[in-house]
Order: sequence, then C-alpha cells, then structure tokens
Amino acid sequence: MNDTNGLVERAIGGDEDALAKLLEIHGPEVERTLSIGRPWRSVLESADVMQVTYLEAFLHITQFDPTRSEPFQGWLRRIAENNLRDAIRGLQRQKRPPPTARVESPAEADGSSELLALLGVATTTPSRHLARDERINRLNAILDTLPEDYGCVVRLYDLDGLAIGEVAKRMERSAGAVHMLRARAHDRLREVLGAESAWFTSSS
Repeated sequence: MNDTNGLVERAIGGDEDALAKLLEIHGPEVERTLSIGRPWRSVLESADVMQVTYLEAFLHITQFDPTRSEPFQGWLRRIAENNLRDAIRGLQRQKRPPPTARVESPAEADGSSELLALLGVATTTPSRHLARDERINRLNAILDTLPEDYGCVVRLYDLDGLAIGEVAKRMERSAGAVHMLRARAHDRLREVLGAESAWFTSSS
C-alpha cells in the first residue's frame, strides 16, 4: 500500500513512469469491471475504452487528490465509465439519429462554425463569412496542441464531415473508440476555447 501511495505522489508530481506503473497495476481490474451491452460489443471493446482512459489519466493526473476518500483505482474507474457512457451515447445517436442530426456534410458547409456552435462559442458576427479561413486556421492551430488522436478525430468528423465509419477506418479504431475520442476532444477544446472565445466572436 505504501508503495502505491508513493507511486501516486510521484505520478502527480509529473513522473510518467510512476503513472505508467499505476496503470499497469490498476488498469486490468478496471477493464474487468466494464460492462459493455451485447448490442455494442461488435463495435466497441473494453480495450478501446481503456486506451482512451489511459490517455485521459496522463492528461489529468494532476487533478487527482490523494487526500480524498476516492482511491486511485476508483478515480481511474470513473474515467473509464464516463468514456464508456460517451461511446454508447454516440453509437446510439449514430443508430437512431435525431431529426436535427447532421446526416451528411456538403462540401460548402462551414464545419468550423458548426463545431464552435456545438462547443458553445457563437460566431454570428458581421464578419463571419469573411473570417472563415482565418477561423479555420486558428482552429487548426489549437487542434495541433491537443493529443494527436483528438485533433485527428475533430478534423475528420467535425471539419471534414466524414461519416463515423470512414473516420474509424482512417484512424484504425472502432466506431465506439471514435465516439469516445471525439467526446474527450470536445472537452479539451471547451477548456481551451474558454480563453479563446473573444477571438472567435470578434468582428474585426
């Protein structure tokens, strides 16, 4: 137990080897507890969930508070369960899209403004159309700062308008993994865009 506590402290301090060891210790047990319903097993595996969960653990380990009652394994399980829920929600929407869901994205559609609206950033300014290329360039610059898979899924699905199946094929991931990655990528974008929203809504 003391060894585990020491690993947690080192991981929070930025020791990636310590975090990798923690994931090696606790990850398999978390994976065993995941319950994927029969309808989704052909498009989602527990390994998909854990891959995204491990990435999130590396991104957010500094937010883990060892003084709280939640142990490291519980924290990791919570991340995994959130990822699993997001994957299933995405798969459900894909199977039965609501009337307002995007079925296809014509070449002339402005995916960048759709993405920003989805993330809660308004772009309805007088210069909206004139600033389209500039807005896309800025979004791409932000995407370059995200983990590679996050930037890739947003570019392929949200900006290029590819179907989930095509995105999954290009990324060599399952459809469920694509939905998870997109949900997490949107979370990260919302964090970044919190400080960038004024730039996107500027009329200059």
